[in-house]
Amino acid sequence: MKRTALTKKISEAAKAAGVDWVLVRHGGQHDVYQCGTARVIIPRHNDINELTALSILKHLSDILGEGWWK
Repeated sequence: MKRTALTKKISEAAKAAGVDWVLVRHGGQHDVYQCGTARVIIPRHNDINELTALSILKHLSDILGEGWWK
């Protein structure tokens, strides 16, 4: 999955749920985002491994709802 597609998908879901999606900081190889109360670390690679992307999406299920990414 492309990094831009992943962040766009999370951003749209957060907006629909009324939750803030904010870039906290740029790291050397990762970006740190805040989605509500959860911190999300997203690798700064053009292509993100599908298992890594799925793990990031599942990490946000407490805030955006169970199975929101499907």
